[in-house]
Amino acid sequence: MKHKFKTLDGWRGISILCVLAGHLLPLGPNAWKMNSAVASSGMVMFFILSGFLITHILLRDQNIVNFLIRRFMRIIPLAWLAIVITLTAFSADINTWVPHLFFYANSGEPMRLTDATSHFWSLCVEMQFYVLIAALVATLKSRAFMLLPVLCVAATAYRYINDVEISVITYYRIDEILAGCILALLYHKDSETIKRFFKAINPVYLFPLLLLCSHMEGGYFNYLRPYVAMLMIGSTLYHAETIWWNKILMNRVLVYIAAVSYALYIVHGVLSHTWLGDGDTLEKYLKRPLLFAATFGLAHLSTFYYEKYWINLGKRLTTRNRQPIVAKN
Repeated sequence: MKHKFKTLDGWRGISILCVLAGHLLPLGPNAWKMNSAVASSGMVMFFILSGFLITHILLRDQNIVNFLIRRFMRIIPLAWLAIVITLTAFSADINTWVPHLFFYANSGEPMRLTDATSHFWSLCVEMQFYVLIAALVATLKSRAFMLLPVLCVAATAYRYINDVEISVITYYRIDEILAGCILALLYHKDSETIKRFFKAINPVYLFPLLLLCSHMEGGYFNYLRPYVAMLMIGSTLYHAETIWWNKILMNRVLVYIAAVSYALYIVHGVLSHTWLGDGDTLEKYLKRPLLFAATFGLAHLSTFYYEKYWINLGKRLTTRNRQPIVAKN
C-alpha cells in the first residue's frame, strides 16, 4: 500500500482485533450484546477498506484479467486450504463442498455454511463483489465507477424496505463494500471541498456511533453503518500524519497485525471449533491464551510463507501484460 494510505493499515489492524474480540472474548454481560456489535464494527471497517482498495486499483488499471488473477491469488489459496481441512474433518457432503469452494455458501436456503465455516460468509461477499465489479468495469469501462454510488444507496434502501438491519447475505451486506468504493471515488476527485469536509471530522467521536450502528438494538442506526464507517476511516486519509490518532494507526504493532489480518480471520474461526475452543465457559476461556497463540503463530507462517508464494505468483503472472489505464475524474 502506498505511503499516503498507510493509516489504512492501522484500521485493518483494528478491524481484525474487533472481530477477534467479538468472537473470542467476553465483552460484558450477554444482555449488553456487545460481542456482536464489536465484531460487526470490525467487519464493516474491513469491507470499507476492501471497497476503497479495489476501486483505487481499478481506477489506475482497468485490466480485469490482471485484477482477478491477483485478487484470486490473494484469497483462494488459504481459503481453499482451510475449507479442505475443515470440511474433511467434519465429513461434509458434496452439497456443502461446492458452495464453499465457489464462494456462494452464504446464499440461498438452506445456507451451506457450517458452524466451523460460518465466518466464511465474508469471503463469499468479497468474492462475489470482485466478480460484480470486474463485470461492470469490463462492460462499461470508466462509466462503471459512476454506477457504484447508485448501487450503494440502492442496496441500503433495499435493506430498509425489507427490514434487514444486518445480514450475511451478499445483497444485504454489499453496501458496506460499496461505501468504501464511494470513499475511493471521493479521494480521487482531489477536491478542496471534500478535503475540508473530511478534515472537519474527528474519527474518535464516530467510533461509539459505529458501535451503535452495529448493535442488535441499534434499530434504524444500522442502516447508517456503511456511511459512518466510511466517514470515520476516510477522515484519517486527510488529516496530517502528525495528529495523534494517525500516529496510533501507523504504529508497528497495528501494521504487523494488519499484515497477518487475513490469515488471522481464517485461522481463528477454524481453531475455535477444535479442542482449543471446546469446553464449558470456564474451560473455554482458560484455553483462550493457547487459542490466541496458535492463531497468531499459524497466521504468521501462512502470511509470510504460504500466502506469500501465491501472491508473488499472481504478480509474476500479471506483470508482463500490465497496461495502466487511468480513469478520468
